[in-house]
Amino acid sequence: MCGILAVLGVADVSLAKRSRIIELSRRLRHRGPDWSGIHCYQDCYLAHQRLAIVDPTSGDQPLYNEDKSIVVTVNGEIYNHEELKAKLKSHQFQTGSDCEVIAHLYEEYGEEFVDMLDGMFAFVLLDTRDKSFIAARDAIGICPLYMGWGLDGSVWFSSEMKALSDDCERFISFPPGHLYSSKTGGLRRWYNPPWFSESIPSTSYDPLHIRQSFEKAVIKRLMTDVPFGVLLSGGLDSSLVASVVSRHLAETKVAEQWGNKLHTFCIGLKGSPDLRAAKEVADYLGTVHHELHFTVQEGIDALEEVIYHIETYDVTTIRASTPMFLMSRKIKSLGVKMVLSGEGSDEIFGGYLYFHKAPNKKEFHEETCRKIKSLHLYDCLRANKATSAWGVEARVPFLDKNFINVAMDIDPEWKMIRRDLGRIEKWVLRNAFDDEEKPYLPKHILYRQKEQFSDGVGYSWIDGLKDHANEHISDSMMMNASFVYPENTPATKEAYYYRTVFEKFFPKNAARLTVPGGPSVACSTAKAVEWDAAWSKNLDPSGRAALGVHDAAYDDPPEKSPASANPVSDSGFRQALGESVLKTVDSATAV
Repeated sequence: MCGILAVLGVADVSLAKRSRIIELSRRLRHRGPDWSGIHCYQDCYLAHQRLAIVDPTSGDQPLYNEDKSIVVTVNGEIYNHEELKAKLKSHQFQTGSDCEVIAHLYEEYGEEFVDMLDGMFAFVLLDTRDKSFIAARDAIGICPLYMGWGLDGSVWFSSEMKALSDDCERFISFPPGHLYSSKTGGLRRWYNPPWFSESIPSTSYDPLHIRQSFEKAVIKRLMTDVPFGVLLSGGLDSSLVASVVSRHLAETKVAEQWGNKLHTFCIGLKGSPDLRAAKEVADYLGTVHHELHFTVQEGIDALEEVIYHIETYDVTTIRASTPMFLMSRKIKSLGVKMVLSGEGSDEIFGGYLYFHKAPNKKEFHEETCRKIKSLHLYDCLRANKATSAWGVEARVPFLDKNFINVAMDIDPEWKMIRRDLGRIEKWVLRNAFDDEEKPYLPKHILYRQKEQFSDGVGYSWIDGLKDHANEHISDSMMMNASFVYPENTPATKEAYYYRTVFEKFFPKNAARLTVPGGPSVACSTAKAVEWDAAWSKNLDPSGRAALGVHDAAYDDPPEKSPASANPVSDSGFRQALGESVLKTVDSATAV
């Protein structure tokens, strides 16, 4: 994963301005520690911090067409670059980089080429022939991108907010699946799949089609010239990724370079559900498994750095990003620069435990659509920035464009959780890989209950975070929260604590508006909270907040007291309950 910064149309073209842009680009060096580059053309600057995954020797950026009239700075991977190059026989390529194809596609097809790209990407392209430029972000928003405006009329683009927040009067999170063109001066959506309208599909469930589509999505992501691994939590999604890689690794080009032994990585508190399950899966698949541990205190000590890197104050994201951030540091120390991960499956298949309460297939399907559309603000943001903080790239096969189209075209009646028919959450995915002759996974792993990553690393992690927040945030601070933070007012002491840290690094109003808000239970959208009246009294993003569903659910909360500033999340409430005794769960999964 790389870092890009583009500044176009600046009023000041002095050497001091160039130095300032280089200085700002350095704020992204954690994303790309391997090389730095900058291209200056009149009042336009394109800078790049490179993490070399494909063609490490010659693929430095920015990249160009043959006569260097078209310049592009890219963060991402284009998995079908060889296929696209075959369509550009009249063009001469200067590097082996998969991203160089973008400059030539623009030269050949103009602005309408973006939908031809199969991959994850955020890029800015400058056409020096007429000094026009475009910027685009991948379909789901796997790669982060921000857009800002300077007081001098300049337009800014950056992989992370920290590189433009000080110099822009206003900035936004660039919407996924969109393209900005300087010729029209506006954004337009280039990604228009059938599911985007949220109309109810009627295609019958074909388990073999699901399996084959996912295997193709995994295999294409093994495009690498550097060592790689798989993040393995022991849950369904990451276990399937590891299983498919193990099954096909020997057939790939990467096996010739790095061998056919897969490395897997898991992190958790000692004795956590994830560690046990991940080891069992790793043993079953025969991977070289790396079990990493952290303590609650080590996680708490890292919180400020985590919030600085992931650029959010969302509670769920911070809870899950912290162990992922710590794990990525260890992974990089072992010489691994790319990992595959299991994000996206729960959104596509309705895998979160609150989907048990979906009243009908229409609401089920609409909720999955809403969840996919907002992934760039949550799980994609976490997976990308928590790993990129240490120069590691995360690839997410469940968010393959073709696989999403296949999975979202299924009649949602098949995805509904039907205990009377033996269908638990994500049954359509589990059943697709339930192969009696050549099993992908042990049955009890294949049918293990969903556990969110922040829960699966150890339940005491979230409890420790709440206790830490209680020590720093007083009841009087909570009573005045709506005055101090009128936008997205923190509803819990934990949320308030994260907000104070975020505001220290990103004090502008534009920064706080890049973070979503609204009530949530077990990672639901605000709309899905309406599915169960009890949830409105237990608004916590942990999977254990799915009362009556999770095997280790929180106790049912009492009626909310008007005098209580923080009735659900603080330790005082837990003591009032008599401190819930949570069952030990042997069946819990993370992403």
